[in-house]
Amino acid sequence: MDILSTSINLWKSTGIANFTVGQLVMIVVSLALVYLAIARKFEPLLLLPIGIGGILSNVPIAAIAGPEGFLGQIYTFGIATEIFPLLIFVGVGAMTDFGPLIANPKTALLGAAAQFGIFTTLLGSLLMTKYLGFDFSLQDAASIGIIGGADGPTSIFLSSKLAPHLLGAIAVAAYSYMALVPIIQPPIMRWLVPESERKIKMLQLREVSKLERIMFPIVVLLICIFLLPQAAPLIGSLMFGNLLRESGVTERLSKAAQNELINIVTILLGLTVGSKLQADKFLRVETLGIMALGLFAFAVGTASGLILGKIMNKLSKEPINPLIGSAGVSAVPMAARVVYVEGLKTDPTNHLLMHAMGPNVAGVIGSAVAAGVLLSILG
Repeated sequence: MDILSTSINLWKSTGIANFTVGQLVMIVVSLALVYLAIARKFEPLLLLPIGIGGILSNVPIAAIAGPEGFLGQIYTFGIATEIFPLLIFVGVGAMTDFGPLIANPKTALLGAAAQFGIFTTLLGSLLMTKYLGFDFSLQDAASIGIIGGADGPTSIFLSSKLAPHLLGAIAVAAYSYMALVPIIQPPIMRWLVPESERKIKMLQLREVSKLERIMFPIVVLLICIFLLPQAAPLIGSLMFGNLLRESGVTERLSKAAQNELINIVTILLGLTVGSKLQADKFLRVETLGIMALGLFAFAVGTASGLILGKIMNKLSKEPINPLIGSAGVSAVPMAARVVYVEGLKTDPTNHLLMHAMGPNVAGVIGSAVAAGVLLSILG
């Protein structure tokens, strides 16, 4: 009898006896993310930790993602307090060269245009609530809309403030579509920009002085402080990291921000985002709506940048290849690389990478500004 009881208790303590169908489904979904990261090399630095975090969060009994579990404690420390997204922005700033944007400031308009997808998707979320039976509040809609900026840290920062219950779906959508930039954007680029415009060659960018590079992050931060203080945490972190890079006197700190800091935080951020892929929180109709809206936001943002690029080319004295408008989404530097590849496919001598980096880094600033605007209105 004792052996039988012990055997029954042992069986009840196994994962096999406690798995729910939902948990098994989410483990399969998480394994798919791991596959995309390893086999397809889609944003591996993020999708791999997110996938493993998703697996661990669906382990029965262990409650790894619960308040007392190690993923839950990391989440409380880094996401609930908004520390991780801000530290990521410090690292991104240290790795970012704003030179192309400084050399050609009008490309900032392309970065701003790409944010149109954010506000269009916000309205789309509200329409889905009104007509399709979804239950998205205005705060939820704003958090979903920010996916259109293709900026994972900003999406996490905003949703952790306005819609923490949707954080997992929003973060996975944001990073998934960032990873799928080379698949999503090219068809839109070819559809909206005819071959004759894709062949346009742009003039070589002027050389940017060291003083300009140092003053840029300081001026942008001061403007943000005076006009939109709600965005100051994101913009401040980004510009601080960039000043470490450009000042010329903090090389050790700049390298640490570009390497050790951002690498450690990326691991922890990915695991904790994955911890929100728990079956009971993720397997909902709202998740499908968020994934669909995220794709719509990304497509609208890409198209908006392309359309403005076409308009600017018509109005500008200097030639502007409309393709660089698609880099206005802030998936740095992947969106700029896609522009470069598409330009080469049309004309092997047309090198657009540095021109695309202008709107690309402007998009990072633009998505942070959009998040600050939404926080000012809804926070």
